[in-house]
Amino acid sequence: MFSVINYKVIEMEERRQAILRKLEEKGSVRVAELSKELGCSEVTIRNDIKNMDQEGLLKRTHGGALQIDSKTVRKYSAESIYRNVERKKQIAACAYAFIEDRDTIIIDDASSSFYLAAYIKEHPEKRLAVVTNSLLAGNELAGVDHVELYMIGGHVGGHLSATMGEAALQNMEQFHVDKAFIGVHSINFDVGLTSIATPQMQVKRTILKVAEQVYVLADSSKFGGGYVSVICPIQDVYKIITDSDVSRENIKKAQESDISLVIA
Repeated sequence: MFSVINYKVIEMEERRQAILRKLEEKGSVRVAELSKELGCSEVTIRNDIKNMDQEGLLKRTHGGALQIDSKTVRKYSAESIYRNVERKKQIAACAYAFIEDRDTIIIDDASSSFYLAAYIKEHPEKRLAVVTNSLLAGNELAGVDHVELYMIGGHVGGHLSATMGEAALQNMEQFHVDKAFIGVHSINFDVGLTSIATPQMQVKRTILKVAEQVYVLADSSKFGGGYVSVICPIQDVYKIITDSDVSRENIKKAQESDISLVIA
């Protein structure tokens, strides 16, 4: 059996590694200098830097990029944690505004939900009870004085390390919370909210049952696209919180579907 090698992907990865090495050496880089050194166009370098900025690998600046503390980048291995970071942080801050002092909430295992956990950790002004199946969110909130943390048990799986399966579903059903904050694979106005696989879908469906209000945290890249498993119709959730890059077309679709769309 022959394997197909995608040389464009290899070239892109080599450029990215070269950019990170330069940042390690100098702390900052310029697009024009990288273009000359790597033998490619400035447009290509700008696209690389833009994508790496969204993944949290560097900080894009006018005409170049700055190094980010490697401890921040390497804390977790899951790539999606470092994708569209600034958007997810904006969404997390917006979501926090809907949480009231003494609320009991659920945070699921999505990368956007992780940033809400991180935001809660840094804001002690509200005392909360937090239920989560996410080991990453649980790690952020463990030992935090203003958070009463409840971890959902069960089999650990998924690229973001979360509990799922029958034991997790049964454990989740024991709770009743004021608000839940979940991520989704995509938002499809024709089909509904979708999940990447069945185990995650089952957890999110259970969360819908035990929460008074469900908020979807979804950056603008989540609108449209394909899907594997349908969680529920869009109308089943209380609000969708997204970022300012959401298209006018999707804003119009939300209005036509009577969906409460909040732009962070």
